[in-house]
Amino acid sequence: MYAVIQTGGKQYRVEEGTTLKIEKLELGAGDSVEFDKVLMVHSDSETKIGQPYVESGKVTAEVVSQGRHKKVKIIKFKRRKHHMKQMGHRQYFTEVQITGISV
Repeated sequence: MYAVIQTGGKQYRVEEGTTLKIEKLELGAGDSVEFDKVLMVHSDSETKIGQPYVESGKVTAEVVSQGRHKKVKIIKFKRRKHHMKQMGHRQYFTEVQITGISV
């Protein structure tokens, strides 16, 4: 059984036991989180597709850790003008492990 959920403006395909990094949530390690924006649920016998969300669809997860991704380097360069600007960005994330999918 798997589901497609929406969180942080992105969509993720999740199964029970899957660990994924999502946009930062203000929760501590070991806390439980519930995703109610379930777009699709597929089991062996049937597939339910929401319009836009599946009614009574719920995915539960447990927060594993908080962290930051690797640095993304940004370079702005204008040729022949002696102008170059370098910046970097590290995005925060929350690592969660999916514990259950219910419809």
